[in-house]
Amino acid sequence: MKHILLYCLFIFLFPPVIDAQTVISMKIDGTINPASADFIHNGIEKAAREKAECIISHLNTPGGLLKSTRMIVSDLLESSVPVIVYISPGGAQAGSAGVFITLAAHIAAMAPGTNIGAAHPVTLQNQIDSIMNEKVTNDAAAFIRSIAEKRHHNIEWAENAVRKSFSYSETEALKDSAIDIIAKSETDLLAKIDGKIVYLSSGTKTLHTASAIVKEHKMSAWEKILNIISDPNIAYILFLLGLYGLMFELYNPGSILPGIVGVIALILALYSMHTLPINYAGLALIIFSVILFLLEIKIVSHGLLAIGGIISLLLGSMMLIKSSSSLEMVKISRSIIISATIVTALFFLFVVGLGIKAQRRKVVTGIEGLVGDIGEVMETLSPIGIIKVQGEIWNAESLSGTINNGEKVKIKEMKNLKLFVEKINNS
Repeated sequence: MKHILLYCLFIFLFPPVIDAQTVISMKIDGTINPASADFIHNGIEKAAREKAECIISHLNTPGGLLKSTRMIVSDLLESSVPVIVYISPGGAQAGSAGVFITLAAHIAAMAPGTNIGAAHPVTLQNQIDSIMNEKVTNDAAAFIRSIAEKRHHNIEWAENAVRKSFSYSETEALKDSAIDIIAKSETDLLAKIDGKIVYLSSGTKTLHTASAIVKEHKMSAWEKILNIISDPNIAYILFLLGLYGLMFELYNPGSILPGIVGVIALILALYSMHTLPINYAGLALIIFSVILFLLEIKIVSHGLLAIGGIISLLLGSMMLIKSSSSLEMVKISRSIIISATIVTALFFLFVVGLGIKAQRRKVVTGIEGLVGDIGEVMETLSPIGIIKVQGEIWNAESLSGTINNGEKVKIKEMKNLKLFVEKINNS
């Protein structure tokens, strides 16, 4: 009895350590870009360090960049930790690049009311010949077949998603073996994958997730910033703001704030464009349009330069994002392009134009401001005397003979603090 009491006391004071299984949960909501690729890569590394049971990646994306998609697929295929891609919440989609990412997961799951598919090659230029179209389609089809074969998904459906833009609901996808599970929630998903066997590069693993502790892995502040500026619309707006700021600073030296904002916006835009499929011909047209707007302000062209600038900006904006890949679903919104074109035209033609006109106005303050003013003779100019201008007394010299006391004179110039004036004809 004594031993039993001592044993119970020992257990009470030093309870056994039970290793609770952990699951890393992350969310990818938006386009697939370098920031989301880094986020997933870091999440997999974190799960490996913490020896997590698995990773649940909540996915909702219309598509994204080819390079980023291939990086994510590579990370999923080589991950030492099981990755479950869960298309959620209800109403979410896994379109274009999202299809490849979902099929690359160790377990593909969908929530009710979601859809997957429509990964057919597209081009934003609308001018892709049949040979190039066939090449990019075949490349995408081969890519998705290899993924589906490795993960034992329906290869025929996967290829049709590329070649025929097949898109399935969750029930249709499960019926045709495009996915593995339908789960109402993350808790339901954890219960359904418990006991499942997944195949890793290091061997097989049986999942134990029924009572696992879920830890959320969120984007860092820097990753959120990169994710935002990787949006083509944001990159485009930042680029134009950068040009506005620099031009404003050049025409109003010393303003400081526009210059600082302009440089920061331009650097962020260039970083974002570095990650996007940029057409440099479009970029050159946008810069050329700014030059034409500036010339319109300085040169009288009766609006021809302004029209050329508007056309150049519009064409350059439409050509700026060059997407020839089957996976890339990035473009600049037409409404943003049209709005930016109108705002830019107004900015350079009115705001900057008014600033330059203000610089060309006659000086109205200081000594230079006296030239052209009207004064009154206080002491007869014969030809030297005294006049009163703007309430001040000045030495003056007449350029038109003797001018009597009380007469009005006009100031023509100033030299060595002496005003040279001429008589105003009373008529």
